[in-house]
Amino acid sequence: MRNKKIVCFGGGSAMPQVILETLKKYPAEITSVTSMADDGGSTGQLRRDFGVAAPGDIRRHILAFSDAPKWKKDLWGFRFGNEEFEGGHKGHSFGNVFIVGLSRNIKNYGDVLEKCRQFMEISKKYKALPATMGNITLCAELEDGQIVEGESAIDVPKDRDANLKIKKIFLKSQAKAYPEVLSEIKKADFLVFGPGDLYSSILPCFLPLGIKKAIASSRAQKILVSNIMNKKGETGGFSVEEFARETEKYIGTELDFVLYNKDIPDNTLVQKKRKEDASILDSVEFSGNLDRERFIGANLVKRDTVSHDPAKTGRAIWKLMN
Repeated sequence: MRNKKIVCFGGGSAMPQVILETLKKYPAEITSVTSMADDGGSTGQLRRDFGVAAPGDIRRHILAFSDAPKWKKDLWGFRFGNEEFEGGHKGHSFGNVFIVGLSRNIKNYGDVLEKCRQFMEISKKYKALPATMGNITLCAELEDGQIVEGESAIDVPKDRDANLKIKKIFLKSQAKAYPEVLSEIKKADFLVFGPGDLYSSILPCFLPLGIKKAIASSRAQKILVSNIMNKKGETGGFSVEEFARETEKYIGTELDFVLYNKDIPDNTLVQKKRKEDASILDSVEFSGNLDRERFIGANLVKRDTVSHDPAKTGRAIWKLMN
């Protein structure tokens, strides 16, 4: 039996940890796609200083796929320097600098990714790809017509009313899809979206020219892994159905399955998490009228947390794929 071909879309830390690291345990060939829209912290500084593609999210995808020894993985995330960035990070991670250094010296980004694959000892069954190599700026139009520019400004609302809903997201100047992403979508058996920040991590993957069309015309089954918690400034009050509707709008077709957590976290845990992370709002709820053929509820939450349990989520996805 041949390996299943899976393409996963997202960025940040949720998707690599919950999906990529977990699906590696199954007989599959996996390609991950990240938007390259990140413009905050170390990544944003390196983008501005060196005029390179955003290294941060693809660095996390590379780490998730890595079979390197612990010292290499630790080195990949090691931060050095005293410059302080938003979010509590200090200095630049080795992985970011490694990718930027290669990008400045090797003009072909495919060759940059190959060097990363070799260094981090990644099987050829796995690929981490950029959605685009364009110098993109992510923008969001709010329900009052205000335009917010920059992924970091959308992700962490500071100079805007976080209660205003996002009407749509778009790129300030259009960019073409990374060609290999289109070919991987065409070959895929399954396309997996999320989990992660909806408007600043998942949906931006579909904005470069060609990706939405490729997904809409793909015969692969399309699976959304819905978030467990809603986020301030992005998805306040969202239900599972709303996550699905917004995703379908940006991929241009219907989802085959929506996997969601059916066990609402205890309010005590939610309050505890809010104290640690002010961006956390409420649980993503669901109605009793969901189409049970498409909306699949399962216990996905990690014990004593409000986060996805990677093992539970991986098993649930694999069950859908079989």
